[in-house]
Amino acid sequence: MSHRLRLRSAISPVPDLARARAWYTEWLGIEPYFDESFYVGFDLNGFELGLHPESPDHRAGRSGAVAYWKVTDLDAEWARLLQIGATALSSPRDVGGGVRVAQVQDPFGNAIGVIEERGQA
Repeated sequence: MSHRLRLRSAISPVPDLARARAWYTEWLGIEPYFDESFYVGFDLNGFELGLHPESPDHRAGRSGAVAYWKVTDLDAEWARLLQIGATALSSPRDVGGGVRVAQVQDPFGNAIGVIEERGQA
């Protein structure tokens, strides 16, 4: 039996959930659909970005996987992320095939990737 898989959510640990909620609300331009003291969830067209308080086993940082957010204008999104408090990790760059990528670190230590695919839907 074959199963079709679809990525559903990415969860980021944060040291200050209230501050992270405010920052991500500003960046994403939407309010969370789930907002409790133990978890904040944003619904982005069926994909969930979740935030939860750090624990000894799950801490904010850059040592793991990086989720890449598809954008239509990489340079504009890069500038906006830096303007609202993210820190540059890798500047926008062409990686071939009409694809450009960059990474920032959110104010809580987590890496965020942004990707622009020119000529692709």
